[in-house]
Amino acid sequence: MKNYIEERAVAIANYIVTQNATVRQAAKQFGISKSTVHCDCRSRLLKINPSLATEVGKVLDLNKQERHIRGGLATKEKYAHSN
Repeated sequence: MKNYIEERAVAIANYIVTQNATVRQAAKQFGISKSTVHCDCRSRLLKINPSLATEVGKVLDLNKQERHIRGGLATKEKYAHSN
């Protein structure tokens, strides 16, 4: 694996853990696609730093469980401003 890919994967993982960020937020921050963030955090990071991969996995799993709530709040906010 290329060195810059490993560095990017670790940087993304650290950002997600410290900021409690979503995949979309991390993708926007690093200027890459959501699928690249997933690939870096779910598969590549396991080979580079398994303990960090576990921490990131916990944050991503929590975000996945909560995303329907955030979506509902965003819709509520959208229609609250239009009235």
